[in-house]
This record gives sequence, C-alpha cells and structure tokens, in this order.
Amino acid sequence: MSEIGEKIQKSLWELQDTEYRDFHAKLIPTVDPENIIGVRTPEVRKLAKEAAKDPRIGDFLAQLPHRYYDENNVHAFVVEQIRDYQKCLAETERFLPYVDNWATCDMMAPKVFAKHREELLEPIRRWIASEETYTIRFGVGMLMRLYLDDAFRPEYPQWVAQLRSREYYVNMMRAWYFATALTKQYEAVIPYMEEQRLDAWTHNKAIQKACESLRVPAEQKQYLKSLKV
Repeated sequence: MSEIGEKIQKSLWELQDTEYRDFHAKLIPTVDPENIIGVRTPEVRKLAKEAAKDPRIGDFLAQLPHRYYDENNVHAFVVEQIRDYQKCLAETERFLPYVDNWATCDMMAPKVFAKHREELLEPIRRWIASEETYTIRFGVGMLMRLYLDDAFRPEYPQWVAQLRSREYYVNMMRAWYFATALTKQYEAVIPYMEEQRLDAWTHNKAIQKACESLRVPAEQKQYLKSLKV
C-alpha cells in the first residue's frame, strides 16, 4: 500500500462510527460488512477534500482495488474534484469497474462533467452499454443529473428505455430516471408510460416513485396510477 493510502486508511479508522457502520451495512447488501469501516459521508467528503491536495494522491487513485467501502468513497470524492475534463474522465473510467454498490456509484458526481455535456454523451453511451452493473447505473445516473433540464433531447429517454437488465440496481436507476423525467419533461416522457415501452417492473416502479414526488401535480399522479400494469 502507498504511503498516502496508509494515511487515508488510518484517518478513516480514526473517524469510525460503529453505530453508523451497523446501520449503513444493511443498506448496501452487496458489500461484505467486514469491509465497511463506518465513516459518515460528510467526514469522508472532508477527508477527500484534504487528500486531493496531497501531491501523492495519484498513488492512492492507482491503488485499486481498495479493501474498504469507505476508501472507495474517498476515491469517488477525490475524482469528482478533478477540474480537468479529460483527466477526470480517465480516472472515472479507471474506477468504475471497481464500484461494487449503489451508494458509492450514486455519490460520485464529477463537477467538471456539467461543463462538457456534449463531449460526455459518448462515454455515457459506452457506460450504458457495459455489462458491469454499476457502470450502467452510473451512466443512467449521469443522464438523469445532467440532461433532464436545458440539455434534454427526446432520444435520451429512449436510451434508457432500450436497456434490458435483470439487475435490481440497474432497473431501480432506470425507474428513478423515468420518475425524475416525469417531473421535468412530462410531455416528452409520458408516452413511455402510456405505450408501456418499459418492462413491467421498471414501469410500475417509475410510476410509484413519480407519485411519491412532491413535484408531480395531483392530477398527473391520478393519471399515472391508472397506467400501472
């Protein structure tokens, strides 16, 4: 292990919260509880902010796979701080194959990507076409975060609809995408529900999540509920 890797791991152990570890372990069943130190997210983010300033941080980023879930979260938060688009993209793609849970996947949101939406579309299509559960989830997540407002195009929901997977964590993200799309691009996305373009589980889950949203008007919720299959 690199010197900075040892330093980060030592800091994580010093920040351990065993009650939080035991609670959080139940939320991420794909991770062995023995590989969870148990550090709260604000503390991990703060540690990553400091670690990113260390000139040796590249040694830590190259040190894959990490043993602990918390180390992966430090890694994710360091990567999202990288300001150079190409470097951030390269580090994201190096890290994605080692992401093994929904939480690490969803918390990584590189800030520089928002400034390079057009360039990011090609990597997103590549991620969605991957066979890795959390690479696919990350790709759909980026479409949801960055392309449902001014950058929206009608073909983007089609990319998500065409996805077929047996993986719960992929389909849950697909449902989340469509639920969010219904709050932001209702007219463009409601045909996907009306014409049942999604598999039944994802279709119903998207409707459920949309109906739980405070941003969907009551009359739309009523209509969406009538479209359940």
